[in-house]
Amino acid sequence: MGMNITEKLIKNHLVSGEMVAGKEIAIKIDQTLTQDSTGTMAYLQFEAIGIPRVKTEKSVAYIDHNTLQTGFENADDHKYIQTVASKHGIYFSKPGNGICHQVHLERFGKPGKTLLGSDSHTPTGGGIGMLAIGAGGLDVAVAMGGGAYYLAMPKVCRINLTGKLSPWVTAKDVILEVLRRLSVKGGVGKVMEYAGEGVKSLSVPQRATITNMGAELGATTSVFPSDEVTKKFLEAQGRGEDWIELSADADATYDEEVTIALDEIAPLVACPHSPDNIKQVKDIEGLKVDQVAIGSCTNSSYTDMMTVAALLKGKSVHPDVSLVIAPGSKQVMNMLAANGALADIISAGARILECGCGPCIGMGQAPATNAVSLRTINRNFEGRSGTKSAQVYIVSPETAVASALAGVLTDPHALGEAPLVSMPEHFMVNDNLIIPPAPEGECVKVVRGPNIQPFPKNTKVPKEIKGGALIKVEDNITTDHIMPSNAKLLPFRSNVPYLADYCLTPCDPAFPARAKAAGGGFIIAGQNYGQGSSREHAALAPLQLGVKGVIAKSFARIHMANLINNGILPLVFVNEWDYDNIKLGDEFVIKYVADQIKGAVEGQNVMVTLVRTGEEIPTRLNISARQCDILLAGGLLNYTKEGK
Repeated sequence: MGMNITEKLIKNHLVSGEMVAGKEIAIKIDQTLTQDSTGTMAYLQFEAIGIPRVKTEKSVAYIDHNTLQTGFENADDHKYIQTVASKHGIYFSKPGNGICHQVHLERFGKPGKTLLGSDSHTPTGGGIGMLAIGAGGLDVAVAMGGGAYYLAMPKVCRINLTGKLSPWVTAKDVILEVLRRLSVKGGVGKVMEYAGEGVKSLSVPQRATITNMGAELGATTSVFPSDEVTKKFLEAQGRGEDWIELSADADATYDEEVTIALDEIAPLVACPHSPDNIKQVKDIEGLKVDQVAIGSCTNSSYTDMMTVAALLKGKSVHPDVSLVIAPGSKQVMNMLAANGALADIISAGARILECGCGPCIGMGQAPATNAVSLRTINRNFEGRSGTKSAQVYIVSPETAVASALAGVLTDPHALGEAPLVSMPEHFMVNDNLIIPPAPEGECVKVVRGPNIQPFPKNTKVPKEIKGGALIKVEDNITTDHIMPSNAKLLPFRSNVPYLADYCLTPCDPAFPARAKAAGGGFIIAGQNYGQGSSREHAALAPLQLGVKGVIAKSFARIHMANLINNGILPLVFVNEWDYDNIKLGDEFVIKYVADQIKGAVEGQNVMVTLVRTGEEIPTRLNISARQCDILLAGGLLNYTKEGK
């Protein structure tokens, strides 16, 4: 029986386990990436493991999130990352060089390789045929030290693309259509593998847009074949030698299949406050727009920006609209400046931001009160923009420009004939903002500013866990809810004690104080708890506050792994109605904790006693034997240092 692309990639990197859906496997990691929002913690954890130099083929530390320097904190953290990277064999991408996923695609990604990144949009690399997975910083630290990455063997869903995109319909509309059909939970436990005749018509930047937003499906990752389109892209980057062909066998099988006719898709928009709240643009045209932001790791490529420039040339942004544009990398910005396209963008009245994440993660350009903001980003969770009352809509660059010119949400067909923008034969290559590490053996002093504080560490599990229900939250709580990520808090990513005072405050401002007063306890949650970013701080901040466990209807993949890695129990209600019966402040007891954790590996329930009624609430702890040992040790760091 033939193999699909996902199976080939996993088989070529399999360290242990059976390739049976749901079974735990371990894979070798070839490359890693971090960004500064999660990277500081990842490198502190790498130092704590005690391995002198990374053992991967290539590891890169990017500065792209915390680039506003309104105080010393960000600059100090950047210096720490640069020096620790130099010491331990990691390449360093300086502020201004660009967004990690865009730059990695341009300069480092290789078809057929595995990439583990401390950012949930690491699957962007699947656009060139990588097995690229987002994870918590501690998992990335272990991988940098040569450790395998453990995950449940995913199911593989074939997304069969037929036909070609019509004018004014984009790759953004393709992934929004997938989200419309499958929802933000539709990819959990799966890899989305793109196939069919329609694939050949999509460029690498288009493919990367689709794999990037596969993260919004909750998917483990997404992947495209590596074909002649991939080869031409790498050759244009001066990296033709990195190409290999990668395709599914003709008789490959899949667990699921979805067919999408590219020529039947219309321009789409994701409405507030979820990436799967999809409507056709034409159905809500005329909505007054206050702000338009074009950029992010999803739509900031050279071809995206050239399209934007062509549409803006000779025109003016509507007087009531603020248009901000952030090219994805220095390479993109350089090429726009050299060919005159940047002048066209500026002349139209756009504000040019530096090459970074910026508005996407609330680092500047927060909208006005109650404003409508159209963005080419990947997430529109409530408050993520930096303004809780803002209404954020996700659109393609083409729809964004049409709306910025008209002042209202506008179908791009209104602009007339679509511009023809082709991929360049040669990209401008200038890697002077990428600093290679110091030679092995050279003495490098790691610089630590006062913002870097010790991160919380757990201890081995006690015989009994007691604690109250500290908070009760609804379905689809994101990591932006658990650990907000705005411009005021991002500079403190290396200061968990400070951040903990803001944990879950979008849901309940009193939560941190209540948790401290109680000496810790439990979080009670609905479906898909912890969706969104891979940020480990969404587990570290609760740990700092003494949280012992989260009892939820279901968990998002990365957040559940982060909880386990930090020794916090991710318990799932066997009977969802038990959620309804729990009140804020209810006390719980889990007896014989170690025995119950061990029993969970065999499928036994973990019984949680509700003290108010004496009732035993059955919960599932979906863990492998290895994860059992991690929880017993009090987290992955303890487990790793024990040499397991």
